[in-house]
Amino acid sequence: MRYELYYHPTVQGRGEFVRLALEEAGADYVDVARRKGKAGAPAMMKIIADGRGARPPFAPPFLKAGKLIIAQTANILFYLGPHLHLSPRDEAGRLWAHQLQLTITDLVVEVHDTHHPITSWLYYEEQRPAAKRRTKDFWRYRVPKYLGYFERVLQKNGGKYLVGGRLSYVDLSLFQIVEGLRYAFPKRMKRFEKKIPGVVALHDRVAQRPRIKAYLTSERRIDFSQWGIYRYFKELDA
Repeated sequence: MRYELYYHPTVQGRGEFVRLALEEAGADYVDVARRKGKAGAPAMMKIIADGRGARPPFAPPFLKAGKLIIAQTANILFYLGPHLHLSPRDEAGRLWAHQLQLTITDLVVEVHDTHHPITSWLYYEEQRPAAKRRTKDFWRYRVPKYLGYFERVLQKNGGKYLVGGRLSYVDLSLFQIVEGLRYAFPKRMKRFEKKIPGVVALHDRVAQRPRIKAYLTSERRIDFSQWGIYRYFKELDA
């Protein structure tokens, strides 16, 4: 099957979690919005605006797989996991992977809210004091809670993977969390990483997987920027 991924063409964002799974599996897919002309971003926005079908997507990312249109990052990965051999075969294992991915989804929201704690409709500069306070609490309370949790899950599972005995889409997503935090908060993350050696080691193993390594240096990998989930502001990285 050829998959069609619909997401914003210039940012990694939530679509990157799906891209990593497709890339690791060597899946046949097209990043639709990055096409040129009307077949690109306009085609994506048309699907959203038209409310196509009885189950229209609310917003990107969404995936077209045959006649299915599947939205929400964790939901897309829950679907792709068995098809790409990136999730356990048993129901309990698949639900456990999905539970972990939903926890990552919660963390992604908190990362975004460090630079836009009041509303996404205001520029960062219009909410800088609130962003400083939110970031301080994020690193004092939330990062240790989330990444400490994944460190424990990893160690309880033998230290190599988060779920089962082989790589899953959750491992790829946690890799992306580390990548993003290193971009947005290089100083803070460098200090914190010594507390999560297992998570860091997992990140490094994922980065060396042949297909992921090739993807990270390819034109398909969109660079981090000030328009994505992870944004670097010097005053927040104290």
